[in-house]
Order: sequence, then C-alpha cells, then structure tokens
Amino acid sequence: MSHSTTTTALRPVAETLAAMTLVSLAYWLVSLVAAPLAALLFVLSGAVVATPWTLATSVYAHAGLGHLLSNALVVVVAGVPVAATTTRARFHAFVLATGALAGLAQVFVGGLLSPVGVVGISGAAFALVGYVLAANPAADALGRVAGRLGVSQRVVVLGVGLVAAVVTLAFSAPGSAIVAHLVGFLVGVVAGRVRLLRV
Repeated sequence: MSHSTTTTALRPVAETLAAMTLVSLAYWLVSLVAAPLAALLFVLSGAVVATPWTLATSVYAHAGLGHLLSNALVVVVAGVPVAATTTRARFHAFVLATGALAGLAQVFVGGLLSPVGVVGISGAAFALVGYVLAANPAADALGRVAGRLGVSQRVVVLGVGLVAAVVTLAFSAPGSAIVAHLVGFLVGVVAGRVRLLRV
C-alpha cells in the first residue's frame, strides 16, 4: 500500500477506535452515577423497540477496559485491510450495521433461555475478520478448486458454517456473546465473497 492509501485506510479505523473509546467512557461514567440509566442509554436488549438508539450505542460501548482493548486490536488488524478497499462511509456503515445485527442476534437468539443485554463491537469485529478471509485471492482460489472438483454448494455452505463455528469458538472468551460473534463472522464472509464494500 502507498502512503496515501495507508493513511486513507487508517482514518476510518482510527475514527472507529475514537468512537469506541468515547462511548465506552460515557457508558462507564454514567454507570458510576446511575446504572439503570446507563443500561437504558447503552445496552442493547429485548426492549430495542423502546430504545432504538441502543442499536448504535451498544456497538461502541464496552463493559470494561479489557473488553475495549481486545476488540480494538481486532478492529485494527482486520479493519485496515477492509478500509483500504472501500470508502469511509461504507466502512462505518458496515461496522455499525454488522455490529447491530450481531447484537440483535445475541439478544433474540442467545437470550431465548434468559433475557440478555449486550455491549461491544465484537460482532462487527468478527464481521471484519470474515470479510478479510472471504475477500482475498486465497478464498478465490479455494472456490475455483471446489468448482473444479464438483463440490456441491451445500457442502461449501456446510464447510463455511463449520469454519465459522471453529473461528467463533476459538476466538470467543468464556461468557462472551458467541451468537453475535458467529452471526458477525458469517455476515462478513458473505459480504466478502460478493465484495460488498469494494469501490
């Protein structure tokens, strides 16, 4: 990448990190004063119809410094290559949309046994990882090999699902939002295969 391409790619990633930091600080400060208010403003839950803003705030808010730093690392590592192939607006829209979608999946699927609330950008971070893995020449080569070998689409889909499950389990901390991670990764893979963000 040239210097200008690197600078362009770093900008939306840096903006995302800044949003994560600022919203997390606000969440922590409000939590110190009034935990119920912090939940109302920042935590995505089954009450999303009554609190639609949490579709955005929950993506950038984090439960603690370790949560923030671990997600920031993934956003940097996977975000820079994605940002290098798209516009700032598309990058931010992808992060917000995949983060919100993954959070909703966690709330409504992961919360079937008991109500849950979620914060964090990990669903979007997994989507960025899925995008990077699916939108590269190695994935294209594997697709061509599968085609030449006559592998059915059903087997390919099953294989992608298996890889998604392995990646999700391998890189999800105990007690984390596994459904959100899995959904984020799968959405990222699909988006990467169709080069959704390419300009």
